Amino acid sequence: MAAAAAAAILLAVAAPPAVAQGDPLRLLVSNGLKGTMEALQRQCETEIGRRLAVQFSSTAALKQRIESGEAFDLTIITVEAIDDLLKRGLLKTPQKAIGRSELGVGIRAGDARPDIGTVAGFRQALRAAPSITYPRDGASRGHIEQTFERLGIATEVKPKIILADGSGPATESVAAGKAAMVLTLFSEIVPTHGAEILGPFPGEYQFDIRFAAATSAKSTQAAGASAVIDFLTGPKAAPVLKAKGIDAPR
Repeated sequence: MAAAAAAAILLAVAAPPAVAQGDPLRLLVSNGLKGTMEALQRQCETEIGRRLAVQFSSTAALKQRIESGEAFDLTIITVEAIDDLLKRGLLKTPQKAIGRSELGVGIRAGDARPDIGTVAGFRQALRAAPSITYPRDGASRGHIEQTFERLGIATEVKPKIILADGSGPATESVAAGKAAMVLTLFSEIVPTHGAEILGPFPGEYQFDIRFAAATSAKSTQAAGASAVIDFLTGPKAAPVLKAKGIDAPR
């Protein structure tokens, strides 16, 4: 009996803390962090003792939802969107940098890998691709289309561009062989089975998207939201962010 009791005590000590019940913390998170948050959600819930209800979409769509008055506790979107919402009093200061992801090219796993390490090679790869897809409302769309213009190929590639309704459908279409090339963030390519990173935009065309977190001005769960931020910016989350294509903030 004594041995059994001792074993029970050891198991209780070793077991991770249970996730508290009750209303979950409501998070609005950019698609650029979808793979990361899905990988970290359970660990985060265990660490902070709260459940998370996470919804993903583009930064543009989430920003519109916040502007319309949707209830939430914490958002993780682009730095530019956070700054604008802070100025308008819809978020609480301070914001906290979460990380950044580089804009790159994705292809179907196993396909030929053209050299895009130089501007000339990058231009040729874009011209040779039978089809190119990227998210219709992605934060990087403006830079992508400016890149076409600067490379002098905007008119040439326009007929083969497929605008996707989100980064997930864009990368999945490449994995399925429905599009030859996807232009999006590394963090949106890495989680997609059957797609792989070809490389970043080269030289002067390199670009990244920075993500930050901030609490809703109307949230009554500031402590819980801060706990999520502390976890995501702490040492336990760092290797997962890196593996999912999110680099440390500059």
